[in-house]
Amino acid sequence: MRKKIKEGQKVAVGFKPRERELVLDHTFAGPELTSALRKARLVDGRHIVRYTLADLEELLGFVAAEANHSTDKKIQNELDTLHARLSLEMESYDDGLRQPAF
Repeated sequence: MRKKIKEGQKVAVGFKPRERELVLDHTFAGPELTSALRKARLVDGRHIVRYTLADLEELLGFVAAEANHSTDKKIQNELDTLHARLSLEMESYDDGLRQPAF
């Protein structure tokens, strides 16, 4: 069951410190996606950032691209794991614009 949200509504996404580091240090995501993540405070072991589903989809593209091009197997596996988790989180919402992946 997907939670219905309004188009453009932001949802809270939590990043573990290592996941935050992976996005900031190992992807080419621009400041429009990373500035909030860079400023996010650590709360209960996670950095909470609010993204629209469009922003999250864009961030997923950067994570996937780096995972596919990384020569470091450990980083590649960590990015793949992060991508899978963020994809599931994104697919738990419905803003009326995206079709679920099959």
